[in-house]
Amino acid sequence: MLDLHRLTLLREVKLHGSMSAAARELAYSHSAISQQLGLLEKETGVILLEKAGRGVKLTPAGEELVRNTEAILAAMERAEADLATSHQRPQGVVTIAAFTTISRSVMPAAVAELARNFPHLDVRLRREDPEFAVTQLLSRQVDAVVTDSFPGTPGAPSGGISTTVIGQDPVRGYLPPGRTFENFDQLRNLRWVLEPLASASSQWALRVCRELGIEPIVAHVSSDLLFHLRMVEQGLAAAFLPDMVVQEAGSNLIPSPWLPADQHRSIQYLVRSGAERSPALLAVRDAIVRAFQSRPSRK
Repeated sequence: MLDLHRLTLLREVKLHGSMSAAARELAYSHSAISQQLGLLEKETGVILLEKAGRGVKLTPAGEELVRNTEAILAAMERAEADLATSHQRPQGVVTIAAFTTISRSVMPAAVAELARNFPHLDVRLRREDPEFAVTQLLSRQVDAVVTDSFPGTPGAPSGGISTTVIGQDPVRGYLPPGRTFENFDQLRNLRWVLEPLASASSQWALRVCRELGIEPIVAHVSSDLLFHLRMVEQGLAAAFLPDMVVQEAGSNLIPSPWLPADQHRSIQYLVRSGAERSPALLAVRDAIVRAFQSRPSRK
């Protein structure tokens, strides 16, 4: 019989991209993981890993075994969720990873509501970047993720994850205040502030600009959207800002009529496949939805 722990370790190597990265994330030694995966190869009788440069990659047999492991773990999640429904009220520990903006503006209200209504439910919150949070979810380091998704950019992987859309957050374009633009060509010389260029939000922003015929001059890069807003307010850069950020800051910035006004990001709630019926995770999701919807909309 295959050892589930060893199967999970193979899956972690797949998720993190290398044996060393998986070892760091799990607080294992590289040799311990290597030894366990060597035993797994003996159990299966096939080669699961092969050298790739200085690291390793999964063989086709290893990839297939990981896909089967995903199905096993999803079945375990469903079994745990079914058992949890025997309790009359949500209970236990739920760890949520959420991105910065919603962590400040929505999650405190949601967690406070859960504390009032479900005293036996222990909700713990982590502020994480969306890309890293999804890996943590698949690795069972967190139980749910609140993330955002931009049109035309890759979302969360479909395998092993169940996604619920909580709502939409408009994203509007802002130009440095106090400057007069007489024609669209003048926008081509603007300096912009964006999130790290590999992020989904920046890839989306670059695409929007290029579709307008602008190749933006990316002068400033930061994952802190409040920093973006302050740079615009000081007349130092143009930016795309979600309404949630502008509302939180109480800013009087006015979106530019030169830039699209019909864009938005989706706010999503992610759990592992099979866990979507868990009473605790359903209670958390519903509280986040209510907290998000109770925010005043920006005109």
